[in-house]
Amino acid sequence: MSTEAFRADDRPVRIAVQIAPQHLPIAALRDAAVRVEELGADMVLNWDHFFPLSGDPDGLHFEAWTQLAQWAEATERIELGPLVNCNSYRNPALQADMARTIDHISGGRFVFGTGSGWQERDYTEYGYEFGTVGSRLNDLARDLPIVRDRWTKLNPPPVRRIPILIGGAGEQKTLRLVAEHADIWHSFVRPEEVAHKLEVLQGHAEAVGRDVAEIEIGNELRGQDETTAQAYLDAGVRLFTLGVTGPDIDFESVARWIRWRDARNG
Repeated sequence: MSTEAFRADDRPVRIAVQIAPQHLPIAALRDAAVRVEELGADMVLNWDHFFPLSGDPDGLHFEAWTQLAQWAEATERIELGPLVNCNSYRNPALQADMARTIDHISGGRFVFGTGSGWQERDYTEYGYEFGTVGSRLNDLARDLPIVRDRWTKLNPPPVRRIPILIGGAGEQKTLRLVAEHADIWHSFVRPEEVAHKLEVLQGHAEAVGRDVAEIEIGNELRGQDETTAQAYLDAGVRLFTLGVTGPDIDFESVARWIRWRDARNG
């Protein structure tokens, strides 16, 4: 399969809004997710960190998974998940059970976004071993099969086959994991880099006997214009994530990109 298959694929354009769980009280974060759903976004995401990544480094911040449970209860239609879960912070069987539980709270709308972790302060202040980029990726490779296996053993099982989103762009390990496990690949690469990454992903998919066209391609929109968004679209991206943060969330930007999505989807 050539990368042309990505450009020709029939997937609709989707918009996911990543609301950073920082610099807002918990009720405001709940209301933001509801507002994003009302605007028509396809997915609402947070991140799995313990401290703010911008603004005051010791400002308001909430834990990802318990906050996702709040969003699951508060919303009705929109998919939700972390962008992305840090595999290092929780036992993999526990991750699977947490995902299953939120999937039930949401009525089958949970997306298991995961990655190997990178923010050293989270590790050091919460007592986790930071390791290396390679060791954390090896841990993710070890733990993803455990997560998937645990889903088959839980009673009750997940409402649906929970989609797996894997974030990252490393060619030797991360894209291999995407080929083996992911329904969605998400990265922050530039438009001109997408084609090469997809060629690498195609090679990994062929090696594990997977049809790479099964994988939805995602990338970040924040700070981009429509020309760049179209370049991503032409390269095969269909899931566009838009990062927003408190204390003042830019809902007009969300609405503008949803209008762009609707125009592309006809």
